[in-house]
Amino acid sequence: MALTLISTHTASASATLDITSGIDSTYDVYEFHYVNMHPASNQVDFTFQVNASGGSGFNETMTTTFFYNQHGEAGGGVSGPAYYASMDQAEGTGYQALNYETGYDADQSISGILTLYDPSSTTYLKHFIGRSHNAQGDDMAVNGFVAGYINTTSAIDEISFAFDSGNIDAGVIKMFGVS
Repeated sequence: MALTLISTHTASASATLDITSGIDSTYDVYEFHYVNMHPASNQVDFTFQVNASGGSGFNETMTTTFFYNQHGEAGGGVSGPAYYASMDQAEGTGYQALNYETGYDADQSISGILTLYDPSSTTYLKHFIGRSHNAQGDDMAVNGFVAGYINTTSAIDEISFAFDSGNIDAGVIKMFGVS
């Protein structure tokens, strides 16, 4: 398996970070590596949504599941894995959470990888998995896991990332093709 860097996107007080080119039939699998995404607001979830080819509004229908593990900075607050039903979507069109409550202190952010499978297919639904680690606003280390599918047979050619409240203060997203 080899990764080919397609593009790099840097946030700076950005409401969203949209990738509107480069997702095409060149690769069957795309990875989005988000590194030190730092929110402007406290206790917020880092999210994503996609557009089908020719679509607008980043509102494709998804079915998803989400769970996480956490451990407190001071040694307490251990839990997990914990299924978090309120972060799932059952044929929802909202942005899907990749983590749970990232903090905005100087030493808090989220990093992880979202993998999107066969986005150019016009026959099958589009599956994805994501794994993230973030420093929660109440000083917890959190591992988040998300998986699901985008319920369209149209090709996906755009993706948007955002925090569920406030701007992306800083961070980088690298898009790779997997061969």
